[in-house]
Order: sequence, then C-alpha cells, then structure tokens
Amino acid sequence: MSSPWGGLHYRRSLASRVTLLTTIAVGFAVSVVAFAAYATVRTQAVGSLDESLKTRANQVASTNSLSALVQQQVPTWALGAANVNIVLINANTSPLSYLSFSPGGKSAINVGQHEVAVARGTKTDSARTVYWNGQRWRMVAVQAGDGQAVVLAQSMESTDRLLDRLGLVMLLFGVAGMITAGLAGWGVARNGLRPVRRLTSAVEDIARTQRLDPIPIEGSDEVARLAQSFNEMLRALSASQHRQRQLVADAGHELRTPLTSLRTNLDLLVQADASTGLSPESRAELLDDVRAQIGEMTTLIGDLVELARDEPVSPTVEPVELTAILEQAIARVRRRADIDFDVRTTPWWVTGDADSLERAITNLLDNAAKWSPAGETVIVTLSQGTLMVADHGPGISAKDLPHVFERFYRSAESRSMPGSGLGLSIVRSVAERHGGIVRAGTGPGGGAGFWLSLPGQAAPPEASQQVLARS
Repeated sequence: MSSPWGGLHYRRSLASRVTLLTTIAVGFAVSVVAFAAYATVRTQAVGSLDESLKTRANQVASTNSLSALVQQQVPTWALGAANVNIVLINANTSPLSYLSFSPGGKSAINVGQHEVAVARGTKTDSARTVYWNGQRWRMVAVQAGDGQAVVLAQSMESTDRLLDRLGLVMLLFGVAGMITAGLAGWGVARNGLRPVRRLTSAVEDIARTQRLDPIPIEGSDEVARLAQSFNEMLRALSASQHRQRQLVADAGHELRTPLTSLRTNLDLLVQADASTGLSPESRAELLDDVRAQIGEMTTLIGDLVELARDEPVSPTVEPVELTAILEQAIARVRRRADIDFDVRTTPWWVTGDADSLERAITNLLDNAAKWSPAGETVIVTLSQGTLMVADHGPGISAKDLPHVFERFYRSAESRSMPGSGLGLSIVRSVAERHGGIVRAGTGPGGGAGFWLSLPGQAAPPEASQQVLARS
C-alpha cells in the first residue's frame, strides 16, 4: 500500500527536502535538549526547596514547648520558618490531634496519610506537592519526637514562576533554533547542491541540443564522480553515433557501385529489347552480370545487418562445439571454392550463438580461399580455443595490417576482387561479443594468418559438472 505522503515527498525538490530534513532534525535535537534542561532545572528547584523545608522543619521540631508556641500563635519567623504553613501532628492521642498555624491568619493546610505515617514513625520523612487555595504547595514532614511530626508547607508560586519563565525562554530559543536551522539548511542545500544544478543544466542542454560535449568536472566528491561517469557515457554514446554515421556513409558508398552497375545493365537490356535485340550470348552475359550484382548486394546487406548488431550475445545462447561449426563452415566454403584445407582440431566448447560463430569462421575461410594461390592448401588448426586459418598467399603488408579489421577497408590489391570489405569486421565483432579476440599476422606458410581465440573448455559443460560432482 502506497503512502499518502509519497506523492508530496517526490514532488518536492531536493533542496527543499534537505532544508525540511535539516529543520526537523535540528528542531528535534533542540526540543530534546530543551526538555532535558527544563526537567533538570525543575528537579533541582524542587529538590532544593525540599532540602530547605526539611532543614527548617528540623529546626522547628527541635524547639522546646513547640505545642505551646503554636497555640500562642508565635510568628513563624520566630520559629525559623518564615512564610510557611506549620502543622504539628500528635499520634499519641485518639483521635489524632492537629495543631496548625498559618501566616496572615489564613486557614491551615490539610495534611494527609503521608504526614500521619511520619508521626507514627513508619516513615522518617515525606515530601509531596499538594493543591491548596488554588496554588501548588510543597509539603514536607519530619519526626518531632515520640508520636509527633512537624509539617511545613510552602507555596511553589515563585518556583513555578521561575519554571514558567524558563519554559518560555526554552520555547523561544527552540523556535529561533528551528528558524536558524531552516535558514542554514536552505543555505547548505543551495550551495551544496550547486554542482547538482550545474550537472542538471548540462544534461538538459545535451538533451535539448543533442551536443555530446563533456561536462566540466570540479572537485572529487560524489557529484564529480557522477559527472565523470556521465562523461564516460557521453563518450560511449558519441563513439556509437560516430560508428553509426560511418556505417551509413560507408554502406551508401559501397551500395552505390553495385546499384550503378545493376542500373546500367538493366538499361542496356531495355534498350536492346526496344531496338534490334541482343544476341543470346550477350543477353546471357548481361543477365549473369545482373545476378552477380544482386548477389553482391545481398551479401553486402547481410554483412551490414550482422555488423549493425552492436550488442552483446543474445540471451538465447547455448553450449556449442566449435569443431562441429568449423566442419560446417569448411563444407560450405568447399562447395563454392576449389580449395583444399589441411584441418587439425581438438574438441573445444564455447557458450554463444552458433549462427554468428559459423558466420565469423566462414568469413575467415573465405578470405583465405580468396587469397590462396591455385593448388595450395589452407591450413586450419583448432587447439585450446584458438582457431588459426593461414593461407599461402602474398600475406598482409605492414601498412595494411593495422586496418584489416576496419569496416569497408580494402587494400590496394583487394579492390579488384569481389567482396564488401566487411567480412573481417564481422569476425572481430563476433569475437568481441563472445568475449574473445582476433588478430592477424603472418601464417606458417608465409601468407596471411588469422587467430581467433574464444573462451571455453575442452569438455562439454555437462561432463565438467559431473567431474566436479565426483570430486
């Protein structure tokens, strides 16, 4: 069940929430301190009054002929207890007898069971607060001999007045503290969140203008690390956009050639049919050229679709035996190229997309078949997860070696050969999506060599789990 305050909480700005929380926290702290101070002062004041009354009560109790003095209405100051109400309790009579005297001729204060208990000796003394004549009085009782007790009661008006003033001061200081805390919280939030506001403005500007310029970073706090992470995301996004633009531009450039050739051949066929016609041989040659151009476009579009998958391996991955995929790729290349392969493999299992892996291996084999001279053999080995494909061709020049895996890159020698220039780029993309690497160099026969390394294991995953279970 959602909280009724949830919407209000999230509608508030971060600065207002910081200000509100600061005010609440300081207000709570001030309230606790004020309450503790008030309670301490009150306890100390009442305790001091009790000690004073007990001291004066003991002085009165030590007076000789106390009963006679009280009966004669001697002033209380003469008994050492000015401005108090005095009651003498005698527990030796039945019923109890009370002698009381109050200053100013007022009626004497009533005593209770606590004071009677002191007179009977069950308690040494007592102290409590009573209400009398609309005021609070503090009443104490001490023993005054066998079966007698002296009770002194004094108005707490001055004490209450002191506590009321203290409470008012505490309240005013508490309110002032909360206002000060609110202003301080607002100032802290405004100044402390200034980097957040700058970051927010920069992000909003990027969203509005689509300019992926890095955000200036100041300091090394959490906001600076957030800005740094955002800059890394901007760099990745900028690189992705650059790759997309480059892919579209290169694809348009590469598609222009087969489309132009295809249009030219079709125009020739239309013009020939409209005039005198073509010989069967010329017509067949043009149709073969059209088919070749269509096939080249189909291959190029398929390569573009594969290369555009700038994402990790799809979630429908499964354990795949690389040896079986290699055999399928070799069989496919043999059907369309008159080339021999010297194949030596050891089992290797990887987790990934079988179709993508077969496409990458086929591209390596096609590349070797294209550059291998007639009558030569392409060397293919698979050992410990590393597939090597080497031909006996002219090899890769030092100038071309750093660029062989770039999209649409072609060396000067390969521009007259069929191909889109995307095959090796697809190999690198597939390798990276499967957590592997691919590199190029000189093979054992002196020609070009390519090494594709993929993480995996020599045994099937089920067999590995069984071995671990037995161990």
